[in-house]
Amino acid sequence: MAGKFELYVDKAGEFRFRLKAANGQNILASQGYNAKSSCVNGIESVKTNAPNDDMFERKVTEAGKFLFNLKSPNHQVIGTSQSYESEASMEKGIESVKNNAPDAEVVEITE
Repeated sequence: MAGKFELYVDKAGEFRFRLKAANGQNILASQGYNAKSSCVNGIESVKTNAPNDDMFERKVTEAGKFLFNLKSPNHQVIGTSQSYESEASMEKGIESVKNNAPDAEVVEITE
């Protein structure tokens, strides 16, 4: 099973997506979008930008956890990772996004 994007509407009525790895783990989540078309554009931006390591912003939280953002060429955040305990785990998460995003199918789900 390959990775997939899940497109859904959150409790606030906004469209969101999350990228799941082949093992079902969430590896990237979006902001909320007012329009479904904008959310779909966000997914396409992830697919396009994920292979480029320069598009990943690596961060350390105040609590000492690691996370990353995937940014578009105009420096807008298009997806954010979960928090990781180690830098090595975060780097594995980035590699997972790079490997899963470009060919991931998009599945609409209802929650």
